[in-house]
Amino acid sequence: MTRPSITAFFDEPTNTISYLVGDPTTRTAAVIDPVLDFDLASGVADTRSVERIIALAREKNWRITMVLETHAHADHLSAAPFIKAHTGASIGIGAHIRDVQRIFRPVFAMTNLKTDGSDFDRLFEDGDHLAIGELVVEVLHVPGHTPADIAYRIGDVAFVGDTLFMPDYGTARADFPGGDARTLYRSIRRLLSLPDETRLFLCHDYKAPGRDEYRWETTVGEQRRTSVHVHDGISEDDFVAMREQRDAGLSVPKLLLPAIQVNIRAGRFDEAEANGVTYLRIPVKWRDNHG
Repeated sequence: MTRPSITAFFDEPTNTISYLVGDPTTRTAAVIDPVLDFDLASGVADTRSVERIIALAREKNWRITMVLETHAHADHLSAAPFIKAHTGASIGIGAHIRDVQRIFRPVFAMTNLKTDGSDFDRLFEDGDHLAIGELVVEVLHVPGHTPADIAYRIGDVAFVGDTLFMPDYGTARADFPGGDARTLYRSIRRLLSLPDETRLFLCHDYKAPGRDEYRWETTVGEQRRTSVHVHDGISEDDFVAMREQRDAGLSVPKLLLPAIQVNIRAGRFDEAEANGVTYLRIPVKWRDNHG
C-alpha cells in the first residue's frame, strides 16, 4: 500500500500545524488545516504561510486537489479559499458543520449565513471514504471539542485535529458552544482503539512544561501509555471531571471572534465595502451591575 508523503508547517503565532499530504504515485495532494496569517491588532490579513505550502507543492510537481478541515477552528483563520483560488481545490469539512453554523448564526447576527453547509464544496459523514490520488482516506467523526470535528485516517496515519494534543500536554477543551467533555472522551477512546502503531498527527502544540521543542506527531500506543489526560485506566467520569474543571479556568482564544465567523463559511469573508475594506463583527454585551 502506498504511504502518504507528509510535510508539516508550523505556525508559531497560533501554535497550529498544517499538513501537505501527497500521494507519491500520482503526485496528487491535499492540504489539511491551512492557516491564514491575521494580525488582530491591525486587522491585517496575509497569505505568506499558505504560499509556502503552495510553493512546496509546485516544487514537488504535486497537484493540490482538496483542502481538508478537521473542524471550524476558533484559534486561527482558514486559508482554504486562497488555496482554492490558486489551485482549483475543493474544500471539505465534516457534515456536522451545519450544527456549528446554526449555533453561531445568532451569536453574530449573521442573517446572510446559510446553515446547510453549502459554503463548503464537500461535507463528510462518519465512515465516508475519499481519495488523494491512490491514497484512500477514511473519515472518522470525533465530536466533543466541537460537534463537527473529524479525523482523516490514511492506513496507519490519522490526522486528528484538536481532539488530542501531545501525551505530555493532554486533550482539547470542550467548553465551546456545542462542545461536551463526555462526548470528547468517547471520541478519544475511539481513536485510541486504532492499532498502537498508528501515527497521530496533531493540529496544535504548546510545548508542555519541561519540553524544549514543539512536537506534533505521536502514536496511539504512546497516548494510551503516557497521556496525562487519557492514558489507559482513566475512566470517563474522571476525565469529564478533570476536563470541566480545567476548561473553567481557560481564557478565550485571542482570535475566536474573527475565526469562528470566517471559518464557518469555509474561510470566506464578507464582500468588501465601497472603501475596499472587509469588516468583521464583534458582539458587545453590557454587564449588569445592578441586578
